[in-house]
Amino acid sequence: MLNFLGPSAAEALIPLPVLLPLLGAAATLFFSRHYRVQRYIALAVIGSVFVVATMLMYLTDEYGTHVVQVGGWGAPVGISLVADRLSALMLMISAAMLLAVLIYSVGQGIRDGHHQQPVSIFAPTYLVLTAGICNAFLAGDLFNLYVGFEILLAASFVLLTIGVSKERVRAGITYVLVSMVSSIVFLVGIAFAYAATGTLNLAHMALRMQEVPEGTRSAIFAVLLVAFGVKAAVFPLYGWLPDSYPTAPAPVTAVFAGLLTKVGVYAIIRTHTLVFPSGLLNDVLLVAALLTMVIGILGAIAQSDIKRLLSFTLVSHIGYMVFGIALSSNLGLAGAIFYAVHHIIVQTTLFLVVGLIERQAGSSSLRRLGGLAKASPLLALIFFIPALNLGGIPPFSGFIGKVALVQAGVDDAGVLAWVLVFGSIATSLLTLYVVARIWTKAFWRDRADAPEGHLVASRPTALVDDAFDVPYGERADVGRMPALMVAPTAGLAILGISLTLLAGPFFAYANRAAEALRERTDYVTTVLDADPEVLHGPAERISGTTPAGGER
Repeated sequence: MLNFLGPSAAEALIPLPVLLPLLGAAATLFFSRHYRVQRYIALAVIGSVFVVATMLMYLTDEYGTHVVQVGGWGAPVGISLVADRLSALMLMISAAMLLAVLIYSVGQGIRDGHHQQPVSIFAPTYLVLTAGICNAFLAGDLFNLYVGFEILLAASFVLLTIGVSKERVRAGITYVLVSMVSSIVFLVGIAFAYAATGTLNLAHMALRMQEVPEGTRSAIFAVLLVAFGVKAAVFPLYGWLPDSYPTAPAPVTAVFAGLLTKVGVYAIIRTHTLVFPSGLLNDVLLVAALLTMVIGILGAIAQSDIKRLLSFTLVSHIGYMVFGIALSSNLGLAGAIFYAVHHIIVQTTLFLVVGLIERQAGSSSLRRLGGLAKASPLLALIFFIPALNLGGIPPFSGFIGKVALVQAGVDDAGVLAWVLVFGSIATSLLTLYVVARIWTKAFWRDRADAPEGHLVASRPTALVDDAFDVPYGERADVGRMPALMVAPTAGLAILGISLTLLAGPFFAYANRAAEALRERTDYVTTVLDADPEVLHGPAERISGTTPAGGER
């Protein structure tokens, strides 16, 4: 289908995921009084980013890593934007999620009125957030990765406090303070890395870091792990997340839960495989993965609000990805990549479902909910599918990703790896218990049996309102859900099923991405535009393998 594209096309495509959203944000500000125009611009821009990312997936899989040196300054002096299999995959799945959530938010904004969802603020900020996410995935140097994080911070603070309620401002302040501390730690890590290697370009650093003493390398990696661990919500750096995400509007919470933590996971994968590939701090990562899984799911069990409950499951399942990264094997890394894609889809879907539950029933508290399966059968189905997927029920993609990670742990055969195998299985069972609890209380039991069900006024049971262009404040049927909110949520649920049906090709792609990450040669030689022998001796030295193919 994309055979007309050649390797040279990637150079024109790579800057577009960052450039298009920034130009779109400027255009939406220019049309700040024309809400419809803003919506069309935002939809067109993110749709275009999705198309570009899909083309980059094809090009990187077919021809390998591609790079653009911004401004014509060659590496390692200039700014490098790099697309390989991993970054292209993350761009594609992120654009798909961003597009679905944008459609959802348009439906909510139309129905609730612009005082609830101020499009003049939301659209440009959302596009800036998109640019930050894309920039982080394409960054070829540590400082540009830091810039991507800072763009995310600025945009996410605005989105988090839309509506200006006390709860949102309080949560936003907590989020910003924690993020600022993380940014300071990241800057310290950047300073240490530059002092040790004299470069911030990741490919160049991958070569020079081999000459740095092991103790110094470990210290630098530890500092960066703290910064990335905050972003990814890894134990013990996760405490800010359950208090910050549930207060935001449903579309914002969905984007944050689905994507922002994965930017942190991506940063860990990139630095661990490219700059610190010799197994440094793997045991620390394994312990952190176990504690993230177990403490996150125990926190979820203790919650009575669905949004807080899902926030804790979000934390818990980050542990699966860290588990795969820490194993440092092809299967473990491929499992982590596959599971990250699965988790982005499922977690985004579930948080959008919670927004529909709040609209249909007036609350997200399990103490006030009941009878939703009878009142809204389609809503029940849209929740049921991703919930089973999150719980890891076969044959869903969650089960496939967990099986890959468990197999990688068994192959490792280390004591900590075996502990993680049992911990991941226990976490999966507890996750199934948690989602079953939501199902039985919110969907299955009668509303009259809810302890506080009488505190929420009953809503009409009609599911979809096709007359979505009438503002919320002018309608009496406030319990109905607009088609533009239901359709993208259902679409994401179907996408989760598609990942299951196409698990073979997707996992094969993830495995090729993992092999390229561990090999490193293609990334380093492409960015620095030189032959491995010229750069730093034999190719084995770059890839981190011996001539016989064993690990160093």
